[in-house]
Order: sequence, then C-alpha cells, then structure tokens
Amino acid sequence: MNKFIHTVYIGLFFVVGILSLILLIANGYDYYQLPIEERVFSANHISLKPSGTWGHGLGILGTIMMIFGVAVYMIRKHYPRKFRFGNLKYWLEFHIFLCSVGPIFVLFHTTFKFGGIVSISFWSMVAVVLSGVIGRFIYIQIPRTIQGHELDLNELNDINRDLTVQLSVKYDFSTQIIDEIEQEFKPSKYTNLSFWSSFKIIMSDFFKLRKKLNSVKSEIKRQNITDKRKSKEIMKIVKSKIILLRRIGLLKTMQKLFNYWHIVHLPFAISMFVIMIIHVAVTIIFGYRWIF
Repeated sequence: MNKFIHTVYIGLFFVVGILSLILLIANGYDYYQLPIEERVFSANHISLKPSGTWGHGLGILGTIMMIFGVAVYMIRKHYPRKFRFGNLKYWLEFHIFLCSVGPIFVLFHTTFKFGGIVSISFWSMVAVVLSGVIGRFIYIQIPRTIQGHELDLNELNDINRDLTVQLSVKYDFSTQIIDEIEQEFKPSKYTNLSFWSSFKIIMSDFFKLRKKLNSVKSEIKRQNITDKRKSKEIMKIVKSKIILLRRIGLLKTMQKLFNYWHIVHLPFAISMFVIMIIHVAVTIIFGYRWIF
C-alpha cells in the first residue's frame, strides 16, 4: 500500500466515522434530548428505543463491529503464518476504526440510558476505548517495520547512522547542524521517564521540532540549495532523525508502559464482552429478536 492509497484508506475511516455520528445525531436529536419519562410519547420512540427497529439494529451492528475488529486483529497478530494478507499496521488501523465507531453505535443503542449490569459493560467499553487511545499513543512511540515488527536498539542505531550519512555525504549538509540535532535531541535525555513525563516531553518537542526545522530551512538557503526535491529530502531526513533519536531514548520506557497497558486494557475488554454476551442472551430469551 503506497502513501497515497494509505492516506485514502485512513481518510475513508475518518469520513465514515464522522458522517455516521452526524447522521445519528441528526436522526434522533429531538428524541435523545427528551427526559427519559417523556420519550415514550415521542413519535420516534418505537424506532429509536433500545428494542426498536433502529435502536436495536445499532446495538447489533456496533457489537458485530467490535467483535470482528478485535477478532480479525488478534488472528492476524498471533497467527501470521496462516493469515498473511495485509501488513499488521493496516489491520491495527482497521481494528481501531471498528472499535471506535462500534461503541458510538452502541451508545446510541442505549439512548444514553444506562442501568443494571449492562452499565458495567458500557463503562468497561468506555474504559477500553479511552485506554485504546493511550495504547495507540504508546504503540506509535515504539519503532516498527511496515509489517509491524518491533525494531531493537541496534537496528535503530543503525538507521540513525544511515540518516547521518545521507545528510553529510549524500546531500553534503552542514555537519554543525547535524551535531546540534544530535546534542539537542540526544537519547539520554529521554531515558527513565514516567508516562506523564514522556507525554510532556513529546509535546514540548513538537515546538522544538518546528524551531529546528526552521533553522534547517535557513541553512538550506545559506548553502544555496535550490533544488526543491533535494531540499524536501533533507527536511524529511532531519525530521526522521529527530523523531528517531527521541524514540531510541524512550524505547525501554515505552516497551515497559506497553506491557503495563496490556494488563489494564485486557480485563476491561473481557468484562465488556462477557456482560455483552449475557445481555444478548437475555435479550433473545425475552423475545427481542429485532427484524428476525
């Protein structure tokens, strides 16, 4: 999957998610804003209530999306020899999409009314989604191949040296700027940080990165590099080098945090699915079978 197709792939997920949310709000806004005791008198109650045609369908669709999103990613991750289609990175993005939009559908299925044992499943789902956002942040801080395999410290240092060689030899770029980058973003400043400290330093680095890239642009002009393609390549390599240096420093911290994250994320996911299964079973027993 080339860069353009990947951008379209991600963009499609974003558009579908936003449009789904807009349509759901537009379709039932008058109903959802009513007090619970007054909804029964609404013309939309029969359709939008949790057991209604529309409301029940949203619950079924949202549940299927979450189950499928988890199942297909886990199969691709743990059985790569049997399921080789597509890179793990793209399946993770598909998993994130389904497990983000699915809970939205379930939320509208509940009509924003939670009670009993189902509320445990709902809040577990909220915890899964929120922890998933944190997990995604940690995940992208750990350098990987396009296939999703983690790179070790030696491989990262080799990549860093290769970037330095490209800048200094291939593009004959200022060694002074390269040394400044190595010093300002040296890996040692990122080691042994907590999650919160790591998050803060990554956010502050965003502005440092902008500032350093501006100085690189000035250096490109000073060296009278007029070839736009060459200038873009230098900028791209410098940016990659800065991010890589930070990730080398954060590697052990992020690996440790990712292990802790699994310990927190998994119990919420299990409790959500167990109670969801109980809820579905009880619903079927009491005869709420949607359109079937």
